[in-house]
Amino acid sequence: MSRKLIYTTVLGLALSGAVASSGCVGLPGPSLGPLSVPIPVPSSLQGDYEDLAWEHERYDKVPILGPIDQTTEHVALDTPSDDEVMRALEKARPTKHGIPFLETRERNNVRIIKEKIGDYIDPPRVIPLAGPVQLHHAHYKCTVYFQEVIHVGWPVPHTVTNEDAREVVYIDHDHFHMVGNVDANAHTAR
Repeated sequence: MSRKLIYTTVLGLALSGAVASSGCVGLPGPSLGPLSVPIPVPSSLQGDYEDLAWEHERYDKVPILGPIDQTTEHVALDTPSDDEVMRALEKARPTKHGIPFLETRERNNVRIIKEKIGDYIDPPRVIPLAGPVQLHHAHYKCTVYFQEVIHVGWPVPHTVTNEDAREVVYIDHDHFHMVGNVDANAHTAR
């Protein structure tokens, strides 16, 4: 064998060993095939996904609060926020899914009046993963006064304005209160 062939073979083995041990080339692991290619979210749906995440984080959870003190009257402290009322109104009477230059809607001069119509507590019961709790209900009637403007672009462009539009939205705020001895140190060994 010639000295050049041995040198080339040793150099080739050294390079292939270096490349194989670097992690850049190796045996492929499990793959999802075509499902492993990321698919971008269209910009028209991005806002809807962000709204769903916002509502889930802020309004879709039921908190578990401390026990109710029997010496004082307990009332619900959290009235619906303006954001929550407007999101509920948007679900009932949507404005954002109009077609531009064909029909669009907008609300101007919005005024919100919130009234508590119910505040009561259920008797204690056991809820899985929560234990003995009482469900505290708070019902609110939210009246939204606004000016509704509808722009129609076809066949004859015109604008319709309702100066005295109003809508009533009912919102329920429920939360749990723990019942019984909630002190972790109160359990004694017998």
